[in-house]
Amino acid sequence: MSGSATIATTVFALAMAATIGIGVLSARGRSKGLAEWSVSSRGLGVLFIWLLMAGETYTSFSFLGTAGWSYSFGAPILYLVAYLTVGFAVAYVVGPALWTYASRHGLISIADIAEFRFRSRPVGILVAVVATVFLVPYIQVQIQGMGVVVHAMTYGGVDLKVAAVVSFVVAEVFVLVSGLRGSAWVSAVKDVLVILAVVFLAVYIPVHYVGGLGDLMERMVTEKAEWLTFPGHASGGRDAVWFLSTVALNAVTITVFPTTVAGYLGAKSPNALRRNALLLPWYQLLLFVPMVVGVTALFAMPALGNPDLALFALVTDSLPAPLVAAIGVAGALSALVPMSVFMLSIGTLWGRTVLGGGNGSDPRARRAADGGAEARDLRAKRLSQAVCVLAGLLALAGSLFHPDTLVELSVLSYEGLAQLVPVVLLALFWRRLTARAAVAGLCAGLTVMLGLWGTDHDPLHGINGGVIALAANLVVATAVTALAPGPGRSAAAPAP
Repeated sequence: MSGSATIATTVFALAMAATIGIGVLSARGRSKGLAEWSVSSRGLGVLFIWLLMAGETYTSFSFLGTAGWSYSFGAPILYLVAYLTVGFAVAYVVGPALWTYASRHGLISIADIAEFRFRSRPVGILVAVVATVFLVPYIQVQIQGMGVVVHAMTYGGVDLKVAAVVSFVVAEVFVLVSGLRGSAWVSAVKDVLVILAVVFLAVYIPVHYVGGLGDLMERMVTEKAEWLTFPGHASGGRDAVWFLSTVALNAVTITVFPTTVAGYLGAKSPNALRRNALLLPWYQLLLFVPMVVGVTALFAMPALGNPDLALFALVTDSLPAPLVAAIGVAGALSALVPMSVFMLSIGTLWGRTVLGGGNGSDPRARRAADGGAEARDLRAKRLSQAVCVLAGLLALAGSLFHPDTLVELSVLSYEGLAQLVPVVLLALFWRRLTARAAVAGLCAGLTVMLGLWGTDHDPLHGINGGVIALAANLVVATAVTALAPGPGRSAAAPAP
């Protein structure tokens, strides 16, 4: 191993040890129940909620995929900034509504919310299963992304598979011990490193390779104009229609993402979420930096074999080992934080709703369980932690032995999770929506989505297939509600 690789590997090892230490320390003196582990007892203020939810949006994809898409396609990557910013505007309304409903009834996940709203544990189980199917690929993407980051930052000194195993172990240890609070504390360290790294790269990389941002833009206009307009360069038809439909779908879907809802429910108050929704769009400005680095690589390394390595190829080519290591640690933590929250969210979905006997939405069941509430809570937490480990192991196995299988499903993740919007969110305001109608709509939406994808018709005439599937979902849910109305659920639904 070269001297540069030794330095970078040592820095990485120290950073991982510190990450585990921060997670363990954050749990000291805290309650041991499921609510503390899964939603931090709804006690996170504006700063920690901002750090946690910002950490979920700036992932390893931000370092790898954003630069890679900019290098390969150009303008279509702007959807990332657009949908996150619009999504936070939607979250200004949605976040406080979900927090109020969940806090009032002691709920801790989207499956919990669906079960209580419809007084139906099977509906909650269905939501948990669907959410898990579309979340596990995200864990694998983060594991593989961290492997790529660590392999690049150590100049090939740490094998991709070794890095994947290390990332899994570190994420599991601190999330099992400290839960959501530990992820928020690690996000604080990660965000400081990310901000310092990207501000430095925004200035240094363009100046070092092309003379500065002004010269870069001039060359883009004169030599690579195709990258600056829709549908971009060789983007597979990602035109303005695709852009608008994808932004609309993802902006709504992110508000019911299990990891986003975990952030909502961890907040101290609805006002903390409103302030957070005002602050988070500013964080998305950092996404422009890997975009700039990606297009810089068009001129600095025009024959780059793997576009996803655009950022780290320039970093390792132009910077000394200590700086490469620091930027690499920022990238590694950008995979660890969302990875840990994804695993925690899956564990929470299953620990109470699927394996733990539900939330007692049936009043008779709730009264019967009151005497053993503490024991049930601890059992649900243990089950949640066990599922957290199993979900991580499944994603790790996929990244080690079938690296392309589950990653292909990640393309469908937003489209699949979008089909949960009616049953989780719309149902809170649409009091006439019955469990039968919600489930029928969900099944119809998933069928249409998978049908479009399986027949290679996604997007269809430029429209994101998830939008078409969600439209079918709503049409079926509305039709079933009209044709087969059920008893009202006003006791379960909040006032609009």
